[in-house]
Amino acid sequence: MSIRAGTLYLLPTPLADGTALDVLPPATLTIARRLSYFLAEDAKTARAFLKAAGHPRPIQELRIVEIGHQPDPAAVDSWLQPVTEGIDAAVVAEAGCPGVADPGAVVVARAHERGLRVQPLVGPSSLLLALMSSGLNGQAFRFVGYLPQDATALAARLGELERNARRGETQLWIETPYRNDRMLDAVLAHCTADTRLTLATDLTAITEDVRTHSIADWRTLIASARPALNKRPTVFALLATADSKRPRRD
Repeated sequence: MSIRAGTLYLLPTPLADGTALDVLPPATLTIARRLSYFLAEDAKTARAFLKAAGHPRPIQELRIVEIGHQPDPAAVDSWLQPVTEGIDAAVVAEAGCPGVADPGAVVVARAHERGLRVQPLVGPSSLLLALMSSGLNGQAFRFVGYLPQDATALAARLGELERNARRGETQLWIETPYRNDRMLDAVLAHCTADTRLTLATDLTAITEDVRTHSIADWRTLIASARPALNKRPTVFALLATADSKRPRRD
């Protein structure tokens, strides 16, 4: 008699410390507490999350496999083997939703190839929360990941994103938190005055701050009250005025 394969759950995690019980729905928490096998980008972070989520078993008894920031494709089948044998498992994101700006997508893709059941669970996504609260176009948008670090390449990439944004497509990206200030300076230096920029910082935390202004207004604001972005997780979003609707400049 064949063994029914298990389910690979996609388990979101909080974006901010101490918010697991507030931002995750009861159904997601129930599944998280039932499972004993987890595939996590970072094992230490996963253990802290499961403890905060109220997992009933001692955390050291759980099997948590660290897949890292760049999972080894050759190891994925071994990670999924327990699922093929009937064990339910979960891919655990570092923060937010697995597979979205997250290396867990490699595992999910292989699970589909092997015919395993994949079930996403409800939880916070910094990208969608930023888009929801931005006031920018939520009908057409693109997440572009990280931008180049080289100053010349960064300027060129921002120009490309602004051109895409002029077609009505909101552009979203993230940056390593300690480089947020440098990113903001680059956007203000290279983007057009009427382009709108959203800074969505510390989403779901008590220090959450989401603001959207034109580049011109941001330039004025930071002269007197620069937003505190350093080392705070921030999503950047950009939407430019269509060329046909831009105000003429005399």
